[in-house]
Parts: sequence; C-alpha cells; structure tokens
Amino acid sequence: MIKKILLLLLVLLILGQLIRIDKSVPDTDAQLDLFAMHDAPADIKAMVKGACYDCHSYETVYPWQTEIAPVSWWIKGHIKNGRLNTNFSEWGSYDKNKRKYKGEECSEVLEDLRMPPKSYRFMHTAAQLSEDDRKKLADWFRKL
Repeated sequence: MIKKILLLLLVLLILGQLIRIDKSVPDTDAQLDLFAMHDAPADIKAMVKGACYDCHSYETVYPWQTEIAPVSWWIKGHIKNGRLNTNFSEWGSYDKNKRKYKGEECSEVLEDLRMPPKSYRFMHTAAQLSEDDRKKLADWFRKL
C-alpha cells in the first residue's frame, strides 16, 4: 500500500512540472515606479530593491526554485500577494493618501520584522537587513 501511495505521489510530482507559473511582466509606465517619484540615497534604493522588489514590483528576479513545482506555485503566490498589497512599480497610480498609508505600512512591517519574510531572507542575502538598516528604511518610508 505504501509503495502505491509513493508511486502516486511521484507521478503527481512529475505531472505537476507541466503546470508552469506565469512570469510575464505587464506593460507599465516607468514613471510610476517608487524611485521615479521619490529620490532616495543609494543605500536606501539598494536595500529596497534587494529586500522588497522581488515580491512588491514587476522587477522580480525569479530564483531557480521557480522551475520546480509545487515550490514554484508557493513562490508565485507570495509574489502575487505581495504585488496586490503594495506594488512599487505602480506607486504613482496610488493617490496621495494611499501612498502615505503604504509608506506607514512599510515602516511598520519592517519594524515588526514581518517583512521581508524569514523564508525570503534565508535565500537572499540582500534581504538580511540589520537593525540599523531596518530603522533607516522605516524612517525613509515614513517620510513618503
């Protein structure tokens, strides 16, 4: 019985590889990007790009794990939810109040260590922010 279950799981895993995630990028106006609208010091820009942009923009760099289902589906879900929550590629499409709110929200999740997620920090050294980096980023976002 266990052999049959393992064989079924193997077949499902192999068939799952046929279901690819969508990595296409929609047409966007580069002028709506967060850094097209707000000047930032180079270190802030590098931290935001390294720790946030993969899930919160259309500038996602997909890691090799996105070639393997079901891990690819899990990662794509994170990216989809990240973009729905805050999309730095569409920052300029938010009204002034929403941008202010999103800036505050970014500050809070950085200070509370909710972002970037632990699973992301584990695989991305640029997302491993020090306490000082988090404070600096949180302060910058709060000023938006």
